[in-house]
Amino acid sequence: MTSETREAFGRVGIWSGALHGARADDAGKGAITEAVAELEELGYGTLWIGGSPSPDDAAAVVAATRTVTVATGILSIWDHTAAEVAARIAAMDASARGRFVLGLGVSHGPMVPQYTKPYSAMVAYLDALDAATPPVDSGRRVLAALGPRMLKLATDRALGAHPYLVTAEHTAEAREALGPDALLAPELSVVLDTTPDRARTTARNMLGMYLQLPNYTDNLLRLGFTENDFEGGGSVRLLDALFALGDAEQVRARTQQYLDAGADHVALQVLTADRGGAGLPRAEWRELAEAFGDEL
Repeated sequence: MTSETREAFGRVGIWSGALHGARADDAGKGAITEAVAELEELGYGTLWIGGSPSPDDAAAVVAATRTVTVATGILSIWDHTAAEVAARIAAMDASARGRFVLGLGVSHGPMVPQYTKPYSAMVAYLDALDAATPPVDSGRRVLAALGPRMLKLATDRALGAHPYLVTAEHTAEAREALGPDALLAPELSVVLDTTPDRARTTARNMLGMYLQLPNYTDNLLRLGFTENDFEGGGSVRLLDALFALGDAEQVRARTQQYLDAGADHVALQVLTADRGGAGLPRAEWRELAEAFGDEL
């Protein structure tokens, strides 16, 4: 990966499952357009469209921005064929297409009826992207990689990895597995709340669903957590390892831990007590941008 690519991603980005413009009504599309334009103006390096986005969701965010990198975080390979995705990317304006990165993942067995042999399915999907006309080459895609095999595939067949729901310790292990040249861009969930118990409650409200998915729990077990840590929505030890909780300066310090562990870029997902990660928390995005300042 070149220094220009690292610079294009920036050190800090925003991950949001609310940026699904293709599914929104006119008012919702307008709100997303305004939000992503402001995020670009605030200086975030990359906007990650979370929550299994479609190619059209990505195209809408790309069209609503001018210079910021836009990435899917993460498009499920079971929801859209490689041919469909390649065609939609090819249809983007040529000047915008160069700042779009296709994030791909295999999702989870409990969520996908046809889920089988996920590693082989990802390899076949990447083969199809390579064979498309025009292709979606390896330098324009990242993989949602947690374990050793998928991290190796992210090194060999993609720009790098975008791990979700991981600790700084996992980031260090992922950097070692990826080597020095691949992109490493973990997601980090954030709760801007200086009351610890309340912040952890907000985190648990989000984490509970993910603790039902074996891909995540298996990864956490590999990192040294136990089944006891998964009870009640997550132990304090687990929450404090997975989330950035507190004020904006504490979030900045937690983000730096991931960067120090080997991340090139950290994608911040802001959670709120009322809506979890489902809304457009523009006030919180502004607060974080002010705290990071020139570090964005």
